[in-house]
Amino acid sequence: MIIGIIIAVVVVLALLAFFVTGFNKLRSQNVAVDEALGGIDVQLTRRADLIPNLVNTVKGYAAHEAGVLEAVTAARAGVQKAAQGGSVADKAAAEGVLNQALGRLIAVAESYPDLKASANFQQLQAELSDTENKLSFARQYYNDAAASLNTSIATLPWAFFAGVTGVSKRDFYQAPAGQEAPPTVQF
Repeated sequence: MIIGIIIAVVVVLALLAFFVTGFNKLRSQNVAVDEALGGIDVQLTRRADLIPNLVNTVKGYAAHEAGVLEAVTAARAGVQKAAQGGSVADKAAAEGVLNQALGRLIAVAESYPDLKASANFQQLQAELSDTENKLSFARQYYNDAAASLNTSIATLPWAFFAGVTGVSKRDFYQAPAGQEAPPTVQF
């Protein structure tokens, strides 16, 4: 009789430990995905903050390129809005629009040798390039975290805990259609 009670207590404790482990695993993976998405937002915001300086630098050299400068400004506003609470797809779409606008802005700068030689412009380009690298890493980090969470949710035994924890499958960060390659600029 006592052995039966001991066995029952051990089984209950083992099941409880298994439940706690599964619950904590999925919740911690979900937090990691949220943290990774926050990293993307930080880099998108950083890039958006660099844009006005770049636009102002180009403005002095290319006053007649107002349409390009306005497109960059509008795209920047779209990225800031998406970074403040948009879905992963919204962030990717806004980023795609900004990438195209920046491509056109850099093409305009190519037409002005004095601008290309400007130390301020070169520094801004270097900072923007550094931010692009960090953004690329942040996207990959997010996708890795989402893949880990999605794999756990889809496999046994962790799949049993998905409903209890309130954790669901997360979307991957994907480039919008047409954004897989660098933009081509023609005048």
